[in-house]
Amino acid sequence: MKTDIKVVIIDDEAHGVESIESFITDKYPSFNILGTANSVKTAVELLSKAEADLVFLDIELPDGSGFDILEKLSKRDFDVIFVTAFNQYAIKAFKYSAIDYLLKPFDYNDMDAAIKKIVNRSKSNSKHEEQLNALLQNTKHDKPEKIVLATAESIEFVNVKDIIHIQSDGNYSTLHIKGRNDLLVSKNLGEFENMLEDFPFFRTHQSHLVNLNFVQKVSRFDGDVIMEGGSVAILSRRKRNQFLEEMASNIQRKN
Repeated sequence: MKTDIKVVIIDDEAHGVESIESFITDKYPSFNILGTANSVKTAVELLSKAEADLVFLDIELPDGSGFDILEKLSKRDFDVIFVTAFNQYAIKAFKYSAIDYLLKPFDYNDMDAAIKKIVNRSKSNSKHEEQLNALLQNTKHDKPEKIVLATAESIEFVNVKDIIHIQSDGNYSTLHIKGRNDLLVSKNLGEFENMLEDFPFFRTHQSHLVNLNFVQKVSRFDGDVIMEGGSVAILSRRKRNQFLEEMASNIQRKN
């Protein structure tokens, strides 16, 4: 576990800074707080000079946003934990990008869990910067375009529109993706269903979630849904009519 972590705190609310400083001083005394900033301008100046390992970054600032800070930096080789009071549009982007965020007022158990996740992992700056890049892209769209997924071997970046079919087995799910090998990730199907609710996905069965854009045919005999790429999803009888209606609606939207 890395303990000599250099921290920068960016928040325009004094009590927010004090809360984070107090928690770190008490819980992680080996951490070194390099400094604090309360605006986009002062944050960019500080982060351009400081060699931070971890940045607590408020989203809403008087002269812009935490995302503006990241856009202005030429190098982002640090971990980020975002803090926000109400920015709901960004929360979905965080989830898509697998980046931690804390809601105000702070829950210190959540803060501790977010910090431990960072100090316990082997740091990969290139991958984390890719996550930040994905986050910045996702915040620019009403519907995030890219999802970040952790497998046993790697961190994968997947375009949502390329996901063909997701099949679950308990707390694990296999993603069938256009032009790529299948991915096995530690997420249940309900998490994916909630995450992808703004896209044309339909849960055909308790263990199957399909992208309607990739459906090739439905078997009249056994109710199987045949997907592009060859994967097969089960269609439960009680969902058959709703599925066919959703398919028809999706075709109309595309036309």
